[in-house]
Amino acid sequence: MSTMAMRLEAEIPALRRYAFALLRDHNRADDLVQDCLERAISRWYLRRTDGDLRAWLFTIMRNLHISAGRQSQRRGPHHDLDTVMLPGSPADQDHGIAVRDILEALDRLSDDQKSLLLLVGVEDLSYEQAAAVIGVPVGTVMSRLSRARQKFRSILDNKTPVTLRRVK
Repeated sequence: MSTMAMRLEAEIPALRRYAFALLRDHNRADDLVQDCLERAISRWYLRRTDGDLRAWLFTIMRNLHISAGRQSQRRGPHHDLDTVMLPGSPADQDHGIAVRDILEALDRLSDDQKSLLLLVGVEDLSYEQAAAVIGVPVGTVMSRLSRARQKFRSILDNKTPVTLRRVK
């Protein structure tokens, strides 16, 4: 196995987590990871040898995600007709509700805020690495991240409780 393949393979779990957090669909996330890896391999010669490989890959993935979002807005949403629902194990109800609330709050953030929270909070990238991924100065990352965290907390704190409707 080549050095390039070994280095890319080591980053796949982090890429899959980030892609799933962005899309919340395993199939689309896997497609995004595959597109990211294909782009990285085909443009390996453009990579800075002294640069951070992980930040470079996350930059590619983020740019692909943004491009796909713009394309989807122009063409309209894509509906997969052969989606199969697989049986799963029942979730703990309280945990399931908390996760649902967090994911809904994450969806209410802008793409930039969501990306930063995921890169720094989930993927544990440093501010410098996140700045390289997004292409802004470190100070901008810090201020945007602060605003994203504040908005995220505000959304979670102001969450209206789920009301049950009476069925007769």
